[in-house]
Amino acid sequence: MNGTGKIRDSVVGPLREVLTDGATIMVGGFGLSGSPFGLIEAVHESGVGNLTVIANNVGTNGKGLGLLVESGQVVKMIASYVGENTAVARRYLAGELDIEFVPQGTLAERMRAGGAGIAGFYTRTGVGTVVAEGKPHAEFDGETYILERGIVADIALVKAHRADPAGNLVYRKTARNFNPLVATAGRVTFAEVDRCEPEYLDPDIVGTPGIFVDYVVQAAPRPPEIEYRTVRVRPIQERSA
Repeated sequence: MNGTGKIRDSVVGPLREVLTDGATIMVGGFGLSGSPFGLIEAVHESGVGNLTVIANNVGTNGKGLGLLVESGQVVKMIASYVGENTAVARRYLAGELDIEFVPQGTLAERMRAGGAGIAGFYTRTGVGTVVAEGKPHAEFDGETYILERGIVADIALVKAHRADPAGNLVYRKTARNFNPLVATAGRVTFAEVDRCEPEYLDPDIVGTPGIFVDYVVQAAPRPPEIEYRTVRVRPIQERSA
Protein backbone atom coordinates (compact mmCIF):
# COMPACT_ATOMS: atom_id res chain seq x y z
CA MET A 1 0.00 0.00 0.00
CA ASN A 2 1.31 3.41 -0.99
CA GLY A 3 1.60 5.60 2.11
CA THR A 4 2.08 8.88 0.24
CA GLY A 5 -0.62 11.10 1.68
CA LYS A 6 -4.07 9.91 0.66
CA ILE A 7 -2.96 7.96 -2.40
CA ARG A 8 -3.32 4.18 -2.11
CA ASP A 9 -2.35 1.31 -4.38
CA SER A 10 -5.79 -0.12 -3.64
CA VAL A 11 -8.82 1.22 -1.79
CA VAL A 12 -10.59 -2.12 -1.54
CA GLY A 13 -9.66 -2.45 2.14
CA PRO A 14 -10.69 1.07 3.23
CA LEU A 15 -13.85 0.85 1.11
CA ARG A 16 -14.97 -2.40 2.70
CA GLU A 17 -14.32 -0.98 6.17
CA VAL A 18 -17.06 1.64 5.64
CA LEU A 19 -19.27 -0.16 3.12
CA THR A 20 -22.13 -2.00 4.80
CA ASP A 21 -25.52 -3.39 3.83
CA GLY A 22 -28.01 -0.55 3.75
CA ALA A 23 -25.42 2.14 3.05
CA THR A 24 -26.13 5.26 1.05
CA ILE A 25 -23.70 5.85 -1.81
CA MET A 26 -23.42 8.99 -3.93
CA VAL A 27 -21.71 8.60 -7.30
CA GLY A 28 -20.37 11.13 -9.80
CA GLY A 29 -20.72 10.99 -13.56
CA PHE A 30 -23.07 12.06 -16.33
CA GLY A 31 -24.00 9.07 -18.42
CA LEU A 32 -20.72 7.17 -18.62
CA SER A 33 -18.62 10.34 -18.71
CA GLY A 34 -16.76 10.87 -15.46
CA SER A 35 -18.01 7.60 -13.98
CA PRO A 36 -15.72 5.96 -11.37
CA PHE A 37 -15.87 2.51 -12.98
CA GLY A 38 -13.21 0.90 -10.80
CA LEU A 39 -14.79 2.04 -7.55
CA ILE A 40 -18.22 0.89 -8.68
CA GLU A 41 -16.75 -2.50 -9.56
CA ALA A 42 -15.20 -2.70 -6.08
CA VAL A 43 -18.65 -2.12 -4.54
CA HIS A 44 -20.09 -4.76 -6.84
CA GLU A 45 -17.42 -7.30 -5.88
CA SER A 46 -17.95 -6.62 -2.16
CA GLY A 47 -21.39 -8.20 -2.37
CA VAL A 48 -23.05 -5.65 -0.07
CA GLY A 49 -26.74 -5.07 -0.67
CA ASN A 50 -29.80 -3.04 0.24
CA LEU A 51 -27.99 0.03 -1.08
CA THR A 52 -29.44 3.46 -1.76
CA VAL A 53 -27.58 5.08 -4.64
CA ILE A 54 -27.71 8.80 -5.41
CA ALA A 55 -26.52 9.79 -8.87
CA ASN A 56 -27.60 11.76 -11.90
CA ASN A 57 -28.29 8.53 -13.79
CA VAL A 58 -27.82 4.77 -13.47
CA GLY A 59 -25.30 3.95 -16.17
CA THR A 60 -26.09 1.52 -18.98
CA ASN A 61 -26.60 -2.23 -19.18
CA GLY A 62 -23.59 -3.87 -17.52
CA LYS A 63 -21.60 -0.65 -17.27
CA GLY A 64 -21.13 1.82 -14.42
CA LEU A 65 -23.98 1.76 -11.94
CA GLY A 66 -25.75 -0.67 -14.24
CA LEU A 67 -23.64 -3.39 -12.59
CA LEU A 68 -25.12 -2.71 -9.16
CA VAL A 69 -28.68 -2.47 -10.47
CA GLU A 70 -28.46 -5.71 -12.43
CA SER A 71 -26.94 -7.59 -9.48
CA GLY A 72 -29.83 -6.54 -7.22
CA GLN A 73 -27.54 -4.74 -4.78
CA VAL A 74 -29.46 -1.46 -5.16
CA VAL A 75 -32.94 -1.17 -3.64
CA LYS A 76 -33.41 2.57 -4.11
CA MET A 77 -32.19 5.12 -6.65
CA ILE A 78 -32.33 8.89 -6.22
CA ALA A 79 -31.69 10.21 -9.72
CA SER A 80 -32.81 12.60 -12.43
CA TYR A 81 -32.63 10.14 -15.34
CA VAL A 82 -32.89 6.35 -15.51
CA GLY A 83 -32.98 5.66 -19.26
CA GLU A 84 -30.42 3.55 -21.18
CA ASN A 85 -30.72 0.71 -18.65
CA THR A 86 -33.32 -2.01 -19.19
CA ALA A 87 -32.53 -3.59 -15.81
CA VAL A 88 -33.87 -0.48 -14.10
CA ALA A 89 -37.22 -0.75 -15.87
CA ARG A 90 -37.43 -4.48 -15.23
CA ARG A 91 -36.65 -4.26 -11.52
CA TYR A 92 -38.83 -1.17 -11.01
CA LEU A 93 -41.87 -2.79 -12.65
CA ALA A 94 -41.28 -5.92 -10.59
CA GLY A 95 -41.37 -3.86 -7.38
CA GLU A 96 -37.73 -4.64 -6.62
CA LEU A 97 -36.39 -1.10 -7.05
CA ASP A 98 -37.64 2.18 -5.61
CA ILE A 99 -36.89 5.31 -7.64
CA GLU A 100 -37.07 8.89 -6.39
CA PHE A 101 -36.97 11.22 -9.37
CA VAL A 102 -35.36 14.62 -8.75
CA PRO A 103 -35.10 17.44 -11.30
CA GLN A 104 -31.48 17.61 -12.44
CA GLY A 105 -30.77 21.12 -11.20
CA THR A 106 -32.46 20.36 -7.89
CA LEU A 107 -30.38 17.21 -7.50
CA ALA A 108 -27.18 19.17 -8.10
CA GLU A 109 -28.21 21.79 -5.55
CA ARG A 110 -29.19 19.15 -2.98
CA MET A 111 -25.69 17.71 -3.31
CA ARG A 112 -24.08 21.15 -3.07
CA ALA A 113 -26.20 22.03 -0.03
CA GLY A 114 -25.34 18.77 1.70
CA GLY A 115 -21.65 19.35 1.14
CA ALA A 116 -21.92 22.90 2.44
CA GLY A 117 -23.80 21.91 5.60
CA ILE A 118 -27.05 23.53 4.44
CA ALA A 119 -30.11 21.66 5.68
CA GLY A 120 -32.45 22.78 2.92
CA PHE A 121 -33.40 25.42 0.37
CA TYR A 122 -36.48 26.70 -1.44
CA THR A 123 -36.94 26.38 -5.19
CA ARG A 124 -39.73 26.98 -7.70
CA THR A 125 -38.75 23.88 -9.67
CA GLY A 126 -41.44 21.22 -9.37
CA VAL A 127 -44.17 23.43 -7.92
CA GLY A 128 -47.57 22.10 -8.97
CA THR A 129 -46.19 18.67 -9.94
CA VAL A 130 -45.73 15.30 -8.22
CA VAL A 131 -42.25 16.51 -7.25
CA ALA A 132 -43.88 18.91 -4.77
CA GLU A 133 -46.14 16.36 -3.10
CA GLY A 134 -45.62 16.16 0.66
CA LYS A 135 -43.05 18.97 0.74
CA PRO A 136 -43.43 22.25 2.65
CA HIS A 137 -44.48 25.21 0.52
CA ALA A 138 -43.75 28.88 1.10
CA GLU A 139 -44.37 32.13 -0.72
CA PHE A 140 -41.60 34.59 -1.57
CA ASP A 141 -42.23 37.79 -3.52
CA GLY A 142 -45.57 36.51 -4.70
CA GLU A 143 -44.22 33.19 -5.98
CA THR A 144 -44.69 29.71 -4.52
CA TYR A 145 -41.62 27.66 -3.65
CA ILE A 146 -41.07 24.17 -2.26
CA LEU A 147 -38.53 23.11 0.33
CA GLU A 148 -35.85 20.67 -0.82
CA ARG A 149 -33.44 19.06 1.64
CA GLY A 150 -29.68 19.00 1.35
CA ILE A 151 -28.40 15.48 0.86
CA VAL A 152 -25.38 13.67 2.34
CA ALA A 153 -24.26 10.09 1.68
CA ASP A 154 -22.34 7.59 3.79
CA ILE A 155 -19.87 7.14 0.93
CA ALA A 156 -19.04 9.25 -2.13
CA LEU A 157 -17.38 7.80 -5.24
CA VAL A 158 -15.88 10.24 -7.73
CA LYS A 159 -13.73 10.22 -10.86
CA ALA A 160 -11.06 12.88 -11.47
CA HIS A 161 -8.21 13.36 -13.91
CA ARG A 162 -5.34 14.14 -11.52
CA ALA A 163 -4.68 14.03 -7.77
CA ASP A 164 -1.79 14.95 -5.49
CA PRO A 165 -0.70 13.44 -2.13
CA ALA A 166 -3.09 15.74 -0.24
CA GLY A 167 -6.07 14.50 -2.24
CA ASN A 168 -6.54 17.71 -4.23
CA LEU A 169 -8.37 16.87 -7.46
CA VAL A 170 -8.38 18.22 -11.01
CA TYR A 171 -11.09 17.20 -13.47
CA ARG A 172 -10.96 16.90 -17.25
CA LYS A 173 -13.48 18.74 -19.40
CA THR A 174 -17.04 17.34 -19.33
CA ALA A 175 -15.97 14.45 -17.08
CA ARG A 176 -16.11 17.08 -14.33
CA ASN A 177 -19.95 17.16 -14.33
CA PHE A 178 -21.40 16.06 -10.94
CA ASN A 179 -18.11 14.89 -9.47
CA PRO A 180 -17.09 18.06 -7.55
CA LEU A 181 -20.54 18.19 -5.91
CA VAL A 182 -20.49 14.52 -5.00
CA ALA A 183 -16.97 14.79 -3.54
CA THR A 184 -18.14 17.28 -0.93
CA ALA A 185 -21.31 15.43 0.06
CA GLY A 186 -19.92 12.12 1.27
CA ARG A 187 -18.99 11.35 4.86
CA VAL A 188 -16.14 9.31 3.37
CA THR A 189 -15.02 10.17 -0.16
CA PHE A 190 -13.08 7.91 -2.51
CA ALA A 191 -11.55 9.29 -5.70
CA GLU A 192 -10.45 7.30 -8.73
CA VAL A 193 -8.01 9.28 -10.91
CA ASP A 194 -6.13 8.93 -14.19
CA ARG A 195 -2.88 10.29 -12.78
CA CYS A 196 -1.42 10.45 -9.28
CA GLU A 197 1.06 13.32 -9.10
CA PRO A 198 4.05 13.10 -6.73
CA GLU A 199 4.07 16.88 -6.21
CA TYR A 200 1.31 19.13 -4.96
CA LEU A 201 -0.95 20.64 -7.61
CA ASP A 202 -1.10 24.35 -8.34
CA PRO A 203 -3.92 25.65 -6.08
CA ASP A 204 -5.30 27.72 -8.97
CA ILE A 205 -6.28 24.60 -10.93
CA VAL A 206 -7.71 22.50 -8.09
CA GLY A 207 -11.36 21.56 -8.64
CA THR A 208 -11.90 19.80 -5.30
CA PRO A 209 -9.75 20.64 -2.26
CA GLY A 210 -8.21 17.60 -0.60
CA ILE A 211 -10.01 18.29 2.68
CA PHE A 212 -13.08 16.67 1.10
CA VAL A 213 -11.22 13.56 -0.09
CA ASP A 214 -10.24 10.64 2.12
CA TYR A 215 -8.74 8.11 -0.30
CA VAL A 216 -7.31 8.25 -3.83
CA VAL A 217 -6.52 5.37 -6.17
CA GLN A 218 -5.20 5.39 -9.72
CA ALA A 219 -7.68 4.05 -12.27
CA ALA A 220 -6.77 0.93 -14.20
CA PRO A 221 -6.25 1.57 -17.94
CA ARG A 222 -9.41 0.94 -19.94
CA PRO A 223 -10.84 2.07 -23.29
CA PRO A 224 -13.12 5.12 -23.06
CA GLU A 225 -16.76 4.16 -22.59
CA ILE A 226 -19.15 5.80 -25.05
CA GLU A 227 -22.91 5.46 -24.79
CA TYR A 228 -23.70 6.43 -28.37
CA ARG A 229 -21.31 7.07 -31.23
CA THR A 230 -22.93 9.49 -33.67
CA VAL A 231 -21.29 10.26 -36.99
CA ARG A 232 -22.45 12.87 -39.48
CA VAL A 233 -21.08 14.25 -42.71
CA ARG A 234 -19.89 17.80 -42.20
CA PRO A 235 -21.30 20.45 -44.57
CA ILE A 236 -18.91 21.50 -47.33
CA GLN A 237 -18.26 24.89 -45.73
CA GLU A 238 -17.15 23.18 -42.47
CA ARG A 239 -14.82 20.76 -44.26
CA SER A 240 -13.14 23.56 -46.20
CA ALA A 241 -12.81 25.93 -43.23
